[in-house]
Amino acid sequence: MISTSIRKFYDPTFVVSEQYKESLPDLQNGSASLIEGANVPIQQVGISNFKLPLKYPSPSGELLTLETSIDGYVGLDAGKKGINMGRIMRTFYKFKEDIFHPYKLRSLLEAYKEDLESQTAFLKLSFNYPMILKSLRSEYEGYQYYRVSLEGRIDEYDQFSCFMHLDFEYSSACPCSYELAEHARETRDVAAIPHSQRSVANVTVQLRDEIFVDELVFMCREALKTETQVIVKREDEQAFAELNGAYQKFVEDAARLLYEVLNEDHRIRDFVVRCAHLESLHSHDAVSRICKGVRNGLR
Repeated sequence: MISTSIRKFYDPTFVVSEQYKESLPDLQNGSASLIEGANVPIQQVGISNFKLPLKYPSPSGELLTLETSIDGYVGLDAGKKGINMGRIMRTFYKFKEDIFHPYKLRSLLEAYKEDLESQTAFLKLSFNYPMILKSLRSEYEGYQYYRVSLEGRIDEYDQFSCFMHLDFEYSSACPCSYELAEHARETRDVAAIPHSQRSVANVTVQLRDEIFVDELVFMCREALKTETQVIVKREDEQAFAELNGAYQKFVEDAARLLYEVLNEDHRIRDFVVRCAHLESLHSHDAVSRICKGVRNGLR
């Protein structure tokens, strides 16, 4: 039975004093005797997918404000029960009016280490980045959106590393299917259509210098040639068919073409690329994965 002396409703007039705050229980920052399980370090503890509208630069100087999903973590030493999760978000909010680019993450990670008294910290910002894409032959243009993440890490020696992740969608026409279709037409006068499919390159680059999202997109366009389109009229569809014919590619070709372009840019320290061709012939996907080959680097 609930005592009639207990107030059973929320009191909006109650004012929290410093003395009252000090009296509140704090299990997260309790003693090591409260630890459940093995008393060992944990590499990442924090919160995932809190959202803010953040500003990002573009090569034109225009600032883009984009809804961003944020993952923030710190390392937890052995002997500590937990961290103050709220500080992950509160610390980030101190920077919410700043302009975000890969190297901006360093100052945030240093603040995480200080505010949460941690040895290491990790941060990832994920957003959809808009760019205008002109139609191939008509006068139209539309917004193409790219899934992008900026990732930063700082270790116990204050060594900082940053990464950019990009998902780039393109079309891949199968060279083998093209030759078989041509063979059927030439030898038996049979209409045959080579198969092609929407494909995606998941590109991760480790940076040694600043780079715009737009520039990484341009590298992928230059390498693969057959980016998926936004607004298409008949003349654009014909042009796209011609592009696929001119730049047929197996999934292995796509990986090597991207390697060639990324490897030439001195601002990129390391990279790994995963290409997936979402097959229209098979019920499974064709996949290739390639890395720069830096010792102890991305794989």
